[in-house]
Amino acid sequence: MAKEPTVPKDIAALSFEDALKELEAIVQQLEQGKVKLDEAISAYERGALLKRHCEQKLAEAKMKVERINFSPDGSVSSQSAELG
Repeated sequence: MAKEPTVPKDIAALSFEDALKELEAIVQQLEQGKVKLDEAISAYERGALLKRHCEQKLAEAKMKVERINFSPDGSVSSQSAELG
């Protein structure tokens, strides 16, 4: 089984929003079909890495989300929310 490439530092430094914006631009560029084959391949590879980065950011955010619970006596507690 092939090992998945790690996300390059320049992509890892991007926020979720910036990575998603760049990914959307790559998709649009590829859909228009106005790039040479070798450029399209490079863009696709970068897009795949951006997608993985976005997925990692979403997974991290999901793990941080907590649900706040109020008990009948008025005390407050939190627990990890069940998402997905």
